[in-house]
Amino acid sequence: MASVDSQRRVLSGMRPTGKLHLGHYHGVLKNWLKLQHEYDCFFFVADWHALTTHYEDPHGIEQSVWDMVIDWLAAGINPGSATLFLQSRVPEHAELHLLLSMITPLGWLERVPTYKDQQEKLKEKDLATYGFLGYPLLQSADILMYRAGHVPVGADQVSHIEMTREVARRFNHMYGREKGFEELAEGAITKMGKKTGKLYRTLRTRYMEQGDAEALETARALLKEQQNISIGDRERLFGYLEGGGKVILPEPQPLLTPEAKMPGLDGQKMSKSYGNTIGLREDPDTVAKKIKTMRTDPQRVHRTDPGDPEKCPVWQLHQVYSDQDTQQWVQQGCRSAGIGCIECKKPVADAIIEEQRPIVERARRYEQEPGLVRGIIAEGCDQARDAARDTLNEVISVMGLHYDL
Repeated sequence: MASVDSQRRVLSGMRPTGKLHLGHYHGVLKNWLKLQHEYDCFFFVADWHALTTHYEDPHGIEQSVWDMVIDWLAAGINPGSATLFLQSRVPEHAELHLLLSMITPLGWLERVPTYKDQQEKLKEKDLATYGFLGYPLLQSADILMYRAGHVPVGADQVSHIEMTREVARRFNHMYGREKGFEELAEGAITKMGKKTGKLYRTLRTRYMEQGDAEALETARALLKEQQNISIGDRERLFGYLEGGGKVILPEPQPLLTPEAKMPGLDGQKMSKSYGNTIGLREDPDTVAKKIKTMRTDPQRVHRTDPGDPEKCPVWQLHQVYSDQDTQQWVQQGCRSAGIGCIECKKPVADAIIEEQRPIVERARRYEQEPGLVRGIIAEGCDQARDAARDTLNEVISVMGLHYDL
C-alpha cells in the first residue's frame, strides 16, 4: 500500500449537468482553483450519481460530462495540479460501495436528511430505488476510496460527511483489530526509539484519560515525522492512539466552503431549475441583454422615481462584482433617482463579461480539440485507479477476501 497523508488530500465531485453557470463558478470552481495549489486534489465527474435521479433518461449524460469538464478546464482547473476523472471509469468505487453496504445499517441511510427532502422535491420521479437510498453510501465510498482527509462541502452536506465518518469508524473497529494488535502496536512504539516512544505514550495517555484533543493532534504529527517505522506500523499507531484498531479508512473532515453568494437574474439563488442563470461561457451580447432586461425595484416605474437597491436583484449582483466606489454610486444614485436602471446595470454587465473573457478563450481551445480533453480525463482515470486499487486491496484483505490463486 502506498503511503497517503490523508490530511493533505481533498476529494470533491460534481454531477454532470451540462454547461455550468456563474453560480457553479462562484460556489464551487473558485474554491477548487484555490485548493488545487494547497492539497493533493481529486476532482471527479459523478456520473453514477446522476443515474440515481435520472436513470430513466440517461441519453444526455455523456454530452453533459464533456461540457462540464471543458468548463472545469476553462475555469483554470489544472490537470497538472489535480487529478480529474470519471467516477464510472474507476469501477473500484462500485466494489467498495458493495463491501461497505455489507456493514452499513439500513437506518443510517434512511435518516440522511436529504433522503426525504429530495423525495419531497422530486415527487414526479419514482425514487423508490436502492440506488437512490444507497447514494449517500456510494458518496462515502467515493471519499474513503482515496483516503481523503478533507471534503469541501456546503453546510447542507455536512450530514453526508458525518455518515462517512461513522462508516469509516465502524469499518476500522470491525476490521482494524488484527490478531495480536496490541502486541504489534507496542512493538511499533519500541521501534520509534526510547525518547519518541515515551512521548507517544504520554500523549496517548493524556488523550485516553483526559480527552485532550491537543495531545491527540500532537501525537498524530509525531507519527507523520517517523522515518524508522513501516507504513503498517504507522497506521496501527494511529488507531492505537484512540483505543481502536489499525486505521484502514481515515475519517474525513468537512471543509466548509463559503456560502455561495451568486444570485440569479431574478434575485433567487442562481439555478437552472429557476431559469435565472448566466452561463459560464455565455456570449457577451447575450450577457448584456440578460442584464439589461433584469427586473428592478418595482417602485421605480419612471426614471425620476427614487428606488431602494435592497429591493432590486441588480444590487445583489453589484455586491458580487462591483467595488466600494461603484456600490456607493449605485446606492446614492438609485435612492435619489440620480441614475437610471440602465445606467446602473452597465457596470455589472461589463464586469461579468470581463470575468468570462479568459474562460471563453480557454474553452474555445478545448472545444476545438476534444481529443485533448479526453486524453486529460483518461490520464486522470488511470491515476485515480492506481490510488483506488491501493485502498481496495487492503479492504479486501482485511475482510478475508484475498485469495492466492
